[in-house]
Amino acid sequence: MPKIHIPTPLRQYAGKQPAVDVKGSTVGEALSGLVTDHPDLRRHLYTEDGKLRAFVNVYLNDEDVRYLQKEATAVQDGDNISIVPSIAGGASDWVIGKFGNCIILNLRELKGSVLV
Repeated sequence: MPKIHIPTPLRQYAGKQPAVDVKGSTVGEALSGLVTDHPDLRRHLYTEDGKLRAFVNVYLNDEDVRYLQKEATAVQDGDNISIVPSIAGGASDWVIGKFGNCIILNLRELKGSVLV
């Protein structure tokens, strides 16, 4: 089964778990399974019309799924899916303290993404 890693601010909606094993053969199916098992997460991840929110970034084994096949990207047993909320510059100390461990810098010139 793939595992979805939940960012700290959203763990309260997933039984305070840092990661959840889910079923699914694609990223979209895995995320759908996550919100089925933890319905309070749905409003934080999806818009009213069922689309993944623009500020929610999803990574499969450290690869941004937007550069793969988005939610149709295939997953396998043992894969890691990370949910990473976007943060813009000029954030307050509170925001940095709350989300700072979830920032991913996309440094393609430096061979991939770096988790900060």
